[in-house]
Amino acid sequence: MELDKQLKLGHLLLVDRQCRVCGEIKNLIECFYRTRKDRGPVSSSYSYECKECTAKRILKNRKKPHQVPVWEYPDW
Repeated sequence: MELDKQLKLGHLLLVDRQCRVCGEIKNLIECFYRTRKDRGPVSSSYSYECKECTAKRILKNRKKPHQVPVWEYPDW
């Protein structure tokens, strides 16, 4: 029995991951950001939120520009 033929590198590395926000299963390397740059390409060095959901979250939580309220003289 030859283990080299049965096991491939893709089986050892996690290729797909489910996003915690949208719940879709996506490619780990292409669709998720790396969070730890110092380690090698290990599955634990990638985030659990896909790039699309991360971009939506950042745009939603971005601070609004400070608007000066329109001041009018009180109508007494």
